Amino acid sequence: MKRTDTKIGWKSVLLMATVLMAAACSKKDTPGPDAGKTGAFSIEFDNIVSEETFGFHPREYTNAKGEKFSIKLLQYFISNIKLYKADGSEYTVPQEDSYFLVNGGDRSTRFTKVMAPEGDYTKVSFIVGVDAERSKMPVEQRKGVLSFNPDEGHEGGGMYWGWNSGYIFFKFEGYCGLISDDQQGDPTGNKQFKYHIGGFGGYSAPTINNVKTVTVDLTQAGTAQVREGLRSNVHLFVDIMQVFNGPHTFSIPEHPNVMFSEYSVNIANNFPSMFTHDHTENFVRSEDEL
Repeated sequence: MKRTDTKIGWKSVLLMATVLMAAACSKKDTPGPDAGKTGAFSIEFDNIVSEETFGFHPREYTNAKGEKFSIKLLQYFISNIKLYKADGSEYTVPQEDSYFLVNGGDRSTRFTKVMAPEGDYTKVSFIVGVDAERSKMPVEQRKGVLSFNPDEGHEGGGMYWGWNSGYIFFKFEGYCGLISDDQQGDPTGNKQFKYHIGGFGGYSAPTINNVKTVTVDLTQAGTAQVREGLRSNVHLFVDIMQVFNGPHTFSIPEHPNVMFSEYSVNIANNFPSMFTHDHTENFVRSEDEL
């Protein structure tokens, strides 16, 4: 009996040692944040249309008004990214590193990659558009995705109004057969809609301000655990259908072309409803990112 007890005792000791080792390894795999270190952080803007995959013409979708439409072009600016911890402290990404242009036709542009201090972040915010401070800066100080050719105007994929001296925050174009011939058409017979939404509040006198801040709670689908050597990616779905079906629901044929007008405020007010948090991934960075 005494010998049997000894065997059981050693088994217990071995089991306890195994558990402790596993716990130690687990802690090592997910280290706590170090205030002196930084890690890679990204937001992934994954475009969808309602519950369907995003796609271009001739693929068709139907909005809340029962109107069928297809998409020709989609581009929008994301800027001024901030990360928040549970204690309320925040980290603001330096502005020079915080301007991105998401192009629906180029999936490589869907990631906004930055560096941030190590930490566990429970909330993230960003602007849809370009803030007034940057919009007022001399042209030579607006680099990267903010650089532009004044002669290009807003056609051909450009995101700047030469005639209005301001950025187009959200550029969305497509086709809807219900648009009447006297409203809009093109040589191919397709009836087009165009939504070029911008306006930062004006240079010296107040004008339309369509700069929208979006805040996303990460606690329900995975917080961002930023660590050195890792990348934390917040995956957001961007529902383009909300342009029509958001808090302000409208008809395409009734408003086929909206640019720098009072009605643009209604469309801009729909922007925050487009973004939902799907999940967050915290993983080892690839060699080309290290």
